Amino acid sequence: MQPITIRMRRGILSVLLYVFLTPHFSFNVQAGTVLEPPQATVTGTVTDSTGKPLAGVNLVVESKHIGTISGLDGSFSINAGPSDVLVFSMVGYKTLSVPIGGREEVFVSLEEDVTVLGEVVLNAGYYTVSEKERTGNIVAIGAEVIDKQPVGNPLAAMQGHLSGVNIVQNTGVPGGGFEIEVRGRNFINGVSDPLYIVDGVPFGSQSLGSTSMSSLIVGGDISPLNAINPNDIESVEVLKDADATAIYGSRGANGVVLITTKKGRAGKTRFDAHLSTSLGSVSHFLDLMHTREYLEVRREGIVNDGYGDLLNDPAFDFIWPELKTWDSERYTDWQEELIGGTAYRNNVQLSVSGGSAHTQFLVSGALQNETTVFPGDFNYKRASVHSNLNHRSKNGRFGLNLSTGFTHEVNDLPAADFTQSAYTLKPNAPRVFDEQGNLNWENNTWDNPLASLEETYGLESNTIISNAVLSYSILPDLVVKSSMGFTRYRLDSRRTLPSSARNPGDGHTPQSSSSLTTNGSYRESWIVEPQIGWKKQWGGFAVDILVGTSFQEETAQQLVQRGKGFPSDNLIQNLAAAETLEIITDTDSEYRYNALFGRVNLKFQDRYILNLTGRRDGSSRFGPGKQFGNFGAIGAAWLFSNETFLANSDVISYGKLRGSYGTTGSDNIGDYRFLDTYDVTGQEYDGTMVLEPTGIFNPLFGWEENRKLELAMELGFFKDRLLVNTSWYRNRSSNQLVGIPLAATTGFSQLTGNFDATVQNTGFEIDFRSINIKNRRFSWSTNFNITVPKNKLVAFDGLETSTFSNRYIIGEPLTIVKLYRSHGVDPETGSYDIEDYNGDGEISSLEDRQWVEDFAPELYGGLGNTLSLGNLSLDFFFQFKKQRAYNTMGFGATPGYGNNMPRAMLDRWREAGDVATYQRASGGLSLIPGTGPFQEVSNLAVSDASFVRLRNISLNYEIPSRDSGLDVNVYLQGQNLLTFTGYDGPDPEQPSNTRLPALRQITLGLQLSF
Repeated sequence: MQPITIRMRRGILSVLLYVFLTPHFSFNVQAGTVLEPPQATVTGTVTDSTGKPLAGVNLVVESKHIGTISGLDGSFSINAGPSDVLVFSMVGYKTLSVPIGGREEVFVSLEEDVTVLGEVVLNAGYYTVSEKERTGNIVAIGAEVIDKQPVGNPLAAMQGHLSGVNIVQNTGVPGGGFEIEVRGRNFINGVSDPLYIVDGVPFGSQSLGSTSMSSLIVGGDISPLNAINPNDIESVEVLKDADATAIYGSRGANGVVLITTKKGRAGKTRFDAHLSTSLGSVSHFLDLMHTREYLEVRREGIVNDGYGDLLNDPAFDFIWPELKTWDSERYTDWQEELIGGTAYRNNVQLSVSGGSAHTQFLVSGALQNETTVFPGDFNYKRASVHSNLNHRSKNGRFGLNLSTGFTHEVNDLPAADFTQSAYTLKPNAPRVFDEQGNLNWENNTWDNPLASLEETYGLESNTIISNAVLSYSILPDLVVKSSMGFTRYRLDSRRTLPSSARNPGDGHTPQSSSSLTTNGSYRESWIVEPQIGWKKQWGGFAVDILVGTSFQEETAQQLVQRGKGFPSDNLIQNLAAAETLEIITDTDSEYRYNALFGRVNLKFQDRYILNLTGRRDGSSRFGPGKQFGNFGAIGAAWLFSNETFLANSDVISYGKLRGSYGTTGSDNIGDYRFLDTYDVTGQEYDGTMVLEPTGIFNPLFGWEENRKLELAMELGFFKDRLLVNTSWYRNRSSNQLVGIPLAATTGFSQLTGNFDATVQNTGFEIDFRSINIKNRRFSWSTNFNITVPKNKLVAFDGLETSTFSNRYIIGEPLTIVKLYRSHGVDPETGSYDIEDYNGDGEISSLEDRQWVEDFAPELYGGLGNTLSLGNLSLDFFFQFKKQRAYNTMGFGATPGYGNNMPRAMLDRWREAGDVATYQRASGGLSLIPGTGPFQEVSNLAVSDASFVRLRNISLNYEIPSRDSGLDVNVYLQGQNLLTFTGYDGPDPEQPSNTRLPALRQITLGLQLSF
C-alpha cells in the first residue's frame, strides 16, 4: 500500500471520514501528513522451549488494534511495519516482545512461566476477572479435568474437586439425578439447587419427571443436566460468596454454577474424533446369608414366635414355602443375578473447528449408548449437537458470539430398581424362568422379581439451549452488548403395567390390574439482558463499571394421566381403551422475572481493589407490594505481595487478603403460591369434573434473604509453585419461606408464608495447588481441597409449639434425624433395650426419639496428582468424606423375618445370658410387637460412613505424530475403582438399600486430531 497524504485544505470533514473508515491506522497530523500504515506481511512460527509448535498464542502489534492467533502448527501471519514490535502471550508462558526490525519472517520460542496466576481468567457471569484480582470466591474446573472422566453428567465430573461444593449421586442408573449443595443447606423448605447458567442462559435443573412413573429413578428425578455433554464443556465455575453471587440477586442464594461450552480457535481447520467404550459394574456386594444359614434363622424365628408346631402341618405349607416346598439345597446369589451384570457405554464424538483471527467456529456431534447392570435389554441413548460461532470485526469494535446446543435422549429402563430385591430375596427362591422360558411363579408361592421385565418404562426428552451475544465498542473504553437466550426442555414418558406382570395366583385380570401412566411435560424460557460497560485507567487508578437489566419469562406444563382396566394387554398402549382415566397432575404455570443490576470495580496501584455489586429483582411469584427485592454486596482485596516490603521476596511471590459481605435472596417456592389455586382431581360428580382447592390466598409473604460474610487469605510461594487459599464464611438465611401447617378443618394442609427463622452455615475451606517438579521431560503437580462445614438453626420463633418441633432443634443442624436411644440387646430377655425417654412405660411416642444424629458431612474434599513423562501422563484423584449414615441395621434389625439378611445377624441372642449384637430371632408372626422396628431408627442403626474413594484415574499416551499432521491420543480411565471405608452398607456415598449405587467403570478411549 502506498503512503497516503491528506492535505489540510480538504477540510476537517475529510479527515474525520478517513479516521472513521480506517480505524486500524495510527495518525499523527503534522505538516499536513499522516504516518504510514503497516506496509508488509510478517509471517513466522511460535514454539515452546523444546521446539514443539504452540497453537493459540495471542499475537498483537504493540500500540495498535491489530492481532491474530497462531495456528495448530504454530504459524502466524500479520500485517506490521518494519519498526513495529510484536507481543506474544499465552497462559503458562512468559510474555515476549519481539521487534520486527525490517524482517519478513519471525521465529519465536516462548519460555514456560510457572507464575500464571494473573493470567488465569475466571468467568464470573456478567464479567470476567483474573484469579489474582478477584475479590469474590470462585472455584473452577476445566476441560483438562472433565475430559479425563468417563461420566455422562457434568455434576459427576465435579464430585470432590471443588471446595464448598458437596455433590451426591442419587443412583447408578443412567439418566439419574444428583444432589448438590454449595456451602450447605440454607432454607427450611429444603430447596438447595444453585442457579445454573449455561453459556449465559439460565437453565432449569428441576426434573419434570413424575413419581407416579417409575421407582427406578428416585422421585422421578430425571436430571435435565444430562442434556449437557461433558465433552462439550470448556469450564465450570461455581460462585459461592456474596461478592460473586450478589449480582445474580434473588437467584444466587444457593450459589451459582456457570457452565461454559467449548469454542473454536483460529488456525487451520481442525477435525477431532473421540471414541470410547466403558464397562461398568457394581463395586461392592453385601455379605448375605447362604441357604443353610438363612433357613436355620428363619425356622428359629418361627419357633420363637410360638408357631413351631405348625411347621409340621402340611396345611400351613403355603405360609412358609421356603421351609416346606422349595428346594432347601438350592442357592442363588441374587445380587449377582439382579445387579451383577455389566453395563456398557459407547461414545462417539466428532467435531470440526477453526477460523481466522476474526471469525472462529466449532461444530460437534456426539452419540452415546449406555446399558444397565440389570437383566434385560435396557439402555439409555443420547444424541447431541453443539455449535459455536465467534466473530469480531477487523476494527475490533463489533463482536458476535452464537452458541447452540440440541440434545435428544431416549431412556428405556425397567419400571423398578432391582437393588432391594437383590439384597432381600430368599436365597433358595425358585428359578425365575421355567423350562419353556416363561416366568416361573412356582405354583403361585412367590412374586417373581423379573415380572418387572413385562412392564415397560420409556422416556424421551429434547433439550435446546441457545444464546447470542452482540457487542459493540462505541469508544475504546465503552462497550454496549446484549445477551439473548432461549431454552426448551421437553419430556415425554410412559409406563405400562400389564396383567402378565402380576402373579396369576392372585386372580388378576387385564381389566382389574393393567394400567398405563403417561407424563407429558415441557419447560420453555427466554431471557434478554442488555448491558453497558465502561473501563478507564488514570495512572495507577482503574475503574470498571457495568450496568444491565434482565427480562425473563418461563412457562411450564405438566400432564400426568393414568388409564386402568384395559380389556387386553395388547391394547395397553392406548389410553382410549382404558376403563377409567385418572388425571394425576395437570399444571400450567408462567413465571416472569426482571431485574436491574450493576457493578463498580475500583483498583488502585494494582494492590487495592474494591468491588461493589447490586441488583433489584422483580418476581411474579409474590403478591402486590412484595414483588421487588434489593440485593447487593461489597468485596475488597489487598494484594500485599505488590507492596514494596515484599517486592524482592524469594519466598512469598503472591499474597492477598480479601473479604466480602452482602445479601442474596430466593423466590424458589413455585408459581402462584400467593393465590387461591385449584387442581383437577380426576373424578367426576354428576357428570362434572371435580376441582379441589390446593392453595390459599396469602399476598403478604416476601423474599427469603441470605446474608453472606467471608474472610480469606491467599498465598503463593516460590514464584507461585505453591498456592494456598484459605476461606472462612458465614451465611445466615432468614425470612424463611415454608409451608405453614394448618388444621385439617380449614380444608388446607398448609399456607405458604414467611417464618421468623434463621439458618446459619459456617465453614472453613482450604485449596492447595503445587507444582512439585517441572522440567522438559517430567512434571508433577498436586491439587488438594478440604471443606469443614457447620449448619445450625439459630432461631425459630414458636418452634416448640409448631409441627416442626419433631424435626428441628434450635442450635442443631437442619440435617439432623431424631432417633430412639438403644442400649443394645438385653442379655436376659433377648430384646432390644430401648430407652423410655418420657417415662410413660411405652416405646411408641415421638417424644421418645430424643437421640440426635446429623447426616451432613463433617468434612469433605479431594486430593489429585498429575504426572507427565514425555508423551505419557497419569492423573489420579481421591475423594474423601467424613460422615455418618444408616448401617445395615437400619434396613432390618430382626433376624428371622422372611427376607434374606446380612450374615452379621448370625450374631443373635439365643438364650439367657447371651451377649449379642442382634435380638432373638422372630418370624414376624408374634402378636406382641417387638422392639426391632424401634432399633431400626435408633442410635445403633447409625454408624460411621466415612470413606476415601479413588474417584478417577487416567493414563494417557500421545503417539508422536512424526510430522504427519495426525495427533493420536490413547487413554485408559477408571471411575470409582477403589473405596476405603469401614461402612458395612452397600455404598457410603449413597447409603440406601433401595437404589443402585454408583458403578465402577473402566474406559478405553482414542482421540484423533488432524
